[in-house]
Amino acid sequence: MKHAVPNAIAVSHRLDEVLRHDRGRLLAGLISRLGDFQLGEDALQEASIAALKHWERTGVPHDPVAWLMKVGLNKGIDHIRAVQRETKRTTDFASLSPDVICDDIDETIPDERLRLIFTCCHPALEEKSRIALTLRTVCNLTTREIAAAFLDSEQTLGQRLSRAKAKIRSKGIGFSVPEPERWSERLSTVLSSLYLVFTSGYVSEDSSPRDLCQEGIFLTRLLRQLCPYDPEIEGALALMLLTESRRRARIDADGAIVPVEQQDPSLWQDDVISEAQRILEEAIVRKQPGPFQIKAAIADCHMMQPKPDWLQMSLLYRSLWVYEPTPVVALNWAVVMAELGHCERALQRLDELQTELGNYQPLYAARAHVLNKLGNTPEACAAYHHAIQNAPNDASRRFLVRELQRCSRASAQSVKTQE
Repeated sequence: MKHAVPNAIAVSHRLDEVLRHDRGRLLAGLISRLGDFQLGEDALQEASIAALKHWERTGVPHDPVAWLMKVGLNKGIDHIRAVQRETKRTTDFASLSPDVICDDIDETIPDERLRLIFTCCHPALEEKSRIALTLRTVCNLTTREIAAAFLDSEQTLGQRLSRAKAKIRSKGIGFSVPEPERWSERLSTVLSSLYLVFTSGYVSEDSSPRDLCQEGIFLTRLLRQLCPYDPEIEGALALMLLTESRRRARIDADGAIVPVEQQDPSLWQDDVISEAQRILEEAIVRKQPGPFQIKAAIADCHMMQPKPDWLQMSLLYRSLWVYEPTPVVALNWAVVMAELGHCERALQRLDELQTELGNYQPLYAARAHVLNKLGNTPEACAAYHHAIQNAPNDASRRFLVRELQRCSRASAQSVKTQE
């Protein structure tokens, strides 16, 4: 009896670890087999509750993911039988063999996960809903986290997700990758979703063993295999690889973010960079430019040695603007303009963006940086304070605090000199 509580805690921790690492794969498998988002989520929840009871008595199984998949599928089939006992759909599901499904999990889940992304990105849904549904289902981001990314309220985002799931159910949208000739209507959103899977992992401070960066790269590689010679898929993959190659240099010993131009290149992964540059070259040769190819080229120019090629980056942002005339692109372009010495023009552009990006934290960080370059340290310090208060994670906060301290010292020195 006295070992029951410690054992229950250990089982709970192990289950949490499995779900954090493999929830997206499990959901993809359950949703694709059961044909319903809500039913798949409910089945996984019921399987998790069953795991807490069963694993405490018998121990954690050798393959907990397969166990959860098998039990979750059984829960879902039981629900379908109860609701539609006499229908053909029930008969079809009753004929499925959970044992066979679980035995094939390592081979089938990656494809199922990609099919789930294609389902989330169906053209019947609004683009914002497509990406939000992918982040919720595949990345396991919370509604609050997704709402913050979209600058929405949690309630509004929750309603959007509910409507998207209901539309998928009511329209009978299939859980499969469409034929290649129909990919064009979904491919842009699929690539955006895969990139957000990657970036969600890249900026996260979560210590989970699940690596969303590698999941994003893996799924993009898989997409490239399914649709070879597509320059935008190649551009997206090159962009992820270039970003991933810098991961070891992204955070310094004090836990602060290090901007690309200040990173130690010896910490970059040269083999990953070479692969990314080769893939990007193959894409460019196809002479079908697109936003992901341009973003990958910008990332490559940012990593130029001995310093970034700011002029080429500015020209590339001008090209990107043709495809994505968004406030975020304008913000990044303004920062590049400041690095080229056009600080006044950059600051004017940033001020113009305040109406559209009033709650966007990077705007205040960029504005602080430009004001500091102009020598307007009092306003720069105020902008740094605002950026620090809304920093998305501790690493960003540490970096901004350090910049604020430098700015404050410069401001104090300036006042002292004037006296």
